[in-house]
Amino acid sequence: MAPLTTDIASSPVAEETVSTYNSYEHAERAVDYLSDNGFPVENTKIVGSNLHLVEQVTGRVTTGGAALAGAGSGAWFGLFIGLLVGLFTTGPAWAGLVLGGLLIGAVWGAIFGFFAHYAMRGRRDFSSDRALVAERYDIVVTAEAERARALIASAVSDLR
Repeated sequence: MAPLTTDIASSPVAEETVSTYNSYEHAERAVDYLSDNGFPVENTKIVGSNLHLVEQVTGRVTTGGAALAGAGSGAWFGLFIGLLVGLFTTGPAWAGLVLGGLLIGAVWGAIFGFFAHYAMRGRRDFSSDRALVAERYDIVVTAEAERARALIASAVSDLR
């Protein structure tokens, strides 16, 4: 077994936190401000800490609703296929291919949506939006920390 060696080139770069925010949007604005003022933002990170998964329930999903959503998705896919096949067709047959693709896609999408929801047997019969949210967001730089602090301090009222 080969001995462990330390390569100086791969040693970690010193990082400094220059500012902390309660929302990602404020941290993003701070980095944008640094960029607008000529700061080398390629040396910058936005680091979220104390992460939480937040799932906002947006409504109930019924079998009919799942079939309707499936019909919508299927219609889009069918329209795409109809248009794709229609590229190689001329005359009035083109409209029939596009309309046929849309209708067939909607029917099959509704069938798949219905059975997919039915197969769940009442588990997860709600819709939701998920987001990963941090308690705080730090602006961390690997170079020119004092310059970054000075720039952010000069625009504190704009960034908060």
